[in-house]
Amino acid sequence: MSEAAAAPAPWIAAQRTRLLAQRGHAWLLQGPSGLGQYALGLELVRAWLCDAPGGQGACGQCASCHAIDVRTHADLCVLMPEVQMLELGWPLSEKAQAEIDDKKRKPSREIRVEAMRDAVEFAQRTSARGRGKAVLVYPAEQMNHVTANALLKTLEEPPGDVRFVLASEAAHQLLPTIRSRCLGHTMLWPSEAEMLPWLQAQGIAPEAASAFLRAAGGRPDDAVLLARSGRSPQAWAALPQAVAKGDVTALADWSPAQAIDALQKLCHDLLSARVGAAPRYFAAADLPKALPALGALTRWSRALSKAARTAEHPFNAGLMLEALVAQARNTLHSKH
Repeated sequence: MSEAAAAPAPWIAAQRTRLLAQRGHAWLLQGPSGLGQYALGLELVRAWLCDAPGGQGACGQCASCHAIDVRTHADLCVLMPEVQMLELGWPLSEKAQAEIDDKKRKPSREIRVEAMRDAVEFAQRTSARGRGKAVLVYPAEQMNHVTANALLKTLEEPPGDVRFVLASEAAHQLLPTIRSRCLGHTMLWPSEAEMLPWLQAQGIAPEAASAFLRAAGGRPDDAVLLARSGRSPQAWAALPQAVAKGDVTALADWSPAQAIDALQKLCHDLLSARVGAAPRYFAAADLPKALPALGALTRWSRALSKAARTAEHPFNAGLMLEALVAQARNTLHSKH
């Protein structure tokens, strides 16, 4: 990634300004996925390390800002699962990259303790550019207990010129001792009036922006991911009727994890409709007219939660999708 960073969404910029006005060596950004924890965390470290920061954050023009844009800043340590490091263009350590290139292992889906040890060593070093150092951890809940405890010691006794930002989509999973060492910030949920123009500025057509925002449960970052996944609003709207017919092709190009997420959203909306509440992810007109029994929906919800635990490592992805659609069809036609 060598180009300058795009301007953050207005609600991220507003939160950045507010947090930069406060002092503290460690922030914990928390809230559900899709609200921009990573974007806000990156804005904070950009401002902390910037050569000419202002009240609105980093200048975007200096050598420090450029180094972050091209992922080479000597005073920034980014801790993520390797899968996300690669997706977001952050370099792995030479050793980790060599192990993956040599097919010795796959990129990790949690923050490895080796990376945390490197971060602790980084925190002890002198700042290379003289403006202090920063450590960005995302998603922080992907630390296991060993990794979290390695970080805890540094959070308890931080070197004088290092600051931390932990961005989490499940902060309740973090050690209470880690949460207590950080200043907490709950991510703001922007209004639809703020989100729709921003989504359109990302190149999403107005009518599609509303549909994707609904499918994402009102979470703007998730709406962008849906829009860029190649799926259409029409296909999303047709999903309930398709699975009711047992049509596996409706999920043919979805990974098991994506399919389970979509079916969990459908199950949520059917449960909501069954108890008289408004659906969240689908339009009411898209749901089956005859609602399944409450007991059947509850059993399906539990089964989907169980399936989600093995979704990243299915024995056979095709068979798993067929089983998921069959389970959905049986539930949607269940009378008890």
